[in-house]
Amino acid sequence: MDLTSEVGLRLLFSPISSNIVVRTACCSVGTILPVYSTFKAVENKDQNEQQKWLIYWTVYGSFSVAEVFADKILSWFPLYYHAKFAFLVWLQLPSANGANHLYMRNFRPFLLRHQARLDQILEIIYNEMSKIISAHRAEIQFARALFVKLMASGTDLDCY
Repeated sequence: MDLTSEVGLRLLFSPISSNIVVRTACCSVGTILPVYSTFKAVENKDQNEQQKWLIYWTVYGSFSVAEVFADKILSWFPLYYHAKFAFLVWLQLPSANGANHLYMRNFRPFLLRHQARLDQILEIIYNEMSKIISAHRAEIQFARALFVKLMASGTDLDCY
């Protein structure tokens, strides 16, 4: 094993910095690498890769929503973030094809079974969002103008 791999494994499993390192690794493996891979699939117009990454994002997004509710409890379990890291790697590994496996066996059948009801719920949500945006159009325009002004003033600052 080369020095880089050994240092990486020691950092990942070190009890002192373990949580920080493994949470950073989860973020990198769970989002940064897939974002770039998705970009490459779109730019190369590779439909197989695009479908692979759409399936990944479906599974990852569902996992992330569930984790929002369960994280406060699960994070207390020893090696939870290590298991999460392994899960995220498994989702992406071509040899394991984890995201596709979960999608085809769990997500797709569930979504197909509940598609009509989910479409109704989404239509209600979109309608309510449109109402909120319409009702607060002036505030949104003000916030946008303020943001643009702040961004423009930030570029005018001289750094000494």
